[in-house]
Amino acid sequence: MIATHGVPPTHLTFTALERLGLRHLSTTRHCPGVTQPGDAGSPFGPEATALFAGSGLDLSRVAFLRQVHGASVRAVNAPSGGFAGEADILLTESPGLPLSVFTADCLALILFDARGRRLALAHVGWRGTVQAASMAALRALTVSGSQPADIVAAIGPSIGPCCYEVDRPVIGPLRRAFSRGWEGWVRRVGEGKWMLDLWAANESQLLAAGVPPDRIVNPRLCTACRSDLFFSYRKEGSRGRLVTVACLPTPG
Repeated sequence: MIATHGVPPTHLTFTALERLGLRHLSTTRHCPGVTQPGDAGSPFGPEATALFAGSGLDLSRVAFLRQVHGASVRAVNAPSGGFAGEADILLTESPGLPLSVFTADCLALILFDARGRRLALAHVGWRGTVQAASMAALRALTVSGSQPADIVAAIGPSIGPCCYEVDRPVIGPLRRAFSRGWEGWVRRVGEGKWMLDLWAANESQLLAAGVPPDRIVNPRLCTACRSDLFFSYRKEGSRGRLVTVACLPTPG
């Protein structure tokens, strides 16, 4: 399902997306030259740019956001990316233009339509899940002409239901947003305490929107469990960030 690259691995790739020709990667904690995204310049230093130069990902052109834990979409189709504003979802139809989202427990979601040649990346935490960010990303693709049945969805390393304990301030908004189905995404572990399965919540939303189950790829790699490979805000605090990057293949 995934392939690791380097010793220790600097990044992972999804074999299902590789077969479709999508250039992409999700970094590990061992990847050099990745900084917090913002609006003051590229979040990739020279080390990261050089490391991935041979992969077909031109990080000097990468589009990135100031992520705000919402469900807003920014379409980027300029020759070069750069800072795209405040949002949590990026969409492009431009071949060779890399999109990126940053995480440290939240989901990084890749949505790729190989037939229609469209790509979306989304950053989805519990707030984004409550706001149905995964469905917003899918809706942006379908508005542009994609069909849900043509889309392959890949979920990057993120905190799993084994480690993500939440309380009433999270469960309340979740219950109000999804009066049906939300109970299947949680497991009660004590008074006012639940384990939340963000994977199941977002997979359910994609399935409900028409993405076939065999086209949703999730290696179920928990960032909190695998501190040897990933950063985890819940486990370590704001120590570092992981980044997921993808770009549409160029013709020819």
